[in-house]
Amino acid sequence: MKNKQDHFEVLRKIQASPKASQREMAEDLGFSLGKLNYCLKALKEKGLVKIKSFSKKDDKVRYFQEYILTPKGIAERTKLTINFMKRKMKEYDELKKELKDL
Repeated sequence: MKNKQDHFEVLRKIQASPKASQREMAEDLGFSLGKLNYCLKALKEKGLVKIKSFSKKDDKVRYFQEYILTPKGIAERTKLTINFMKRKMKEYDELKKELKDL
């Protein structure tokens, strides 16, 4: 379950900031760089994300990457969002019932 939550957060971050560096994404998400790299690799293997690399002029050492959600990635993000909303609504209903019973 936690893995899906992490993937959901990464997919949301990519949607919002496709040109953010891994370091920026990891910091924003509260992940270690290794954890983010692991998630990105898993999402790429599942075909949910494409990673494009661009070099800056002649300096081949310096490059940046752009992360792109594939159509499959967009569908998965949508599915995860719906499941997230269902869970939150269920929690809300349970809390509402508990308060009513007090």
